[in-house]
Amino acid sequence: MSRYFSKSFLLFLFVIPIVCIIYPAVLWAIGQVFFPFQANGSIVNGPDGKPVGSVLIAQPFTKDEYFQPRPSAASYDASASAPSNLSASNYALRDRVARSLGPIVVYSDGPKKGQQVAPDIEAWFQQDKFGGQPHIVAQWDDAHNELAQGWVSADPTHAAYVDDWTRKHPNEVSKWKKDNPGTPDPKAADLAVLFFETFSKDNPGKFPSAVSHQGADGKTTTAIEPVNQGSDIQSIFFDMWRQEHADAPLQDVPADLVMASGSGLDPHISLQNAEYQLGRISQKWASDTKRDPKQVRSEIEQMVEANAWAPFGGLAGEKFVNVLQLNLTLRNKYGQPQ
Repeated sequence: MSRYFSKSFLLFLFVIPIVCIIYPAVLWAIGQVFFPFQANGSIVNGPDGKPVGSVLIAQPFTKDEYFQPRPSAASYDASASAPSNLSASNYALRDRVARSLGPIVVYSDGPKKGQQVAPDIEAWFQQDKFGGQPHIVAQWDDAHNELAQGWVSADPTHAAYVDDWTRKHPNEVSKWKKDNPGTPDPKAADLAVLFFETFSKDNPGKFPSAVSHQGADGKTTTAIEPVNQGSDIQSIFFDMWRQEHADAPLQDVPADLVMASGSGLDPHISLQNAEYQLGRISQKWASDTKRDPKQVRSEIEQMVEANAWAPFGGLAGEKFVNVLQLNLTLRNKYGQPQ
């Protein structure tokens, strides 16, 4: 027995230094000497020399001057990499795609060819009718209770707005408690359906959205207010608008413009995706730099093509561009966005 124990102990003493010290040290040394960029996370620096991200992990870009990455089910959190796992029959998937399309999709034919659909969505929404019936917001709320609850839970300011509404509508809340005895102390999300039904009647053709105001002291404050235009209306109600305008010719968009990747962190977009975004980006940079839009677009097209690549040296697959690297190229060329 002791003989077997001593052999196992000697093997333990022999193996541990190899697998826990020597082998990792050798790999680390090889990585640092021959592949330092990849071994240290493929981190890239901005014009000021400070790290701005990894070319292996997507990150959100909100300014119109930049290319946008694919949607992320993980909110671009590398520690929470995951797909949405929503089935094709799940309305939440259709809703997410529709919200991505509303602010960007354009007409493909007719008198408005090339123009964005967004202004028409706003004008339709302001009429406050869907299917011939009034109160669009209430109809949206009744058809998709989970989306209404999701809006309340999405941001603390939304919940605070509903809480304030609760204090101003004690009778409606009291009746709701009687109808729902199992929830004697409802939270903001519990009252989402009731809130939107009341809001729709009190504010026809409007939706609660964040609005920024600049005070006398120069500071900007943001509050939730009823609005009848803006990105929230363009995105949330695009699907309902599309149902009533099924014959409207709309331009197809690249799939990866609206569909998340399996990891939620894919740092690349297809060349078609990048080209679809060219109009918005070139117009914004032309405005920022006070230059000819056609010339700016031509320059950015060349940047996109220079950054495009395909697997196996172009022998397989479609061309892609790395969003972070492409946006850094824009930043180096045109400076800081306004």
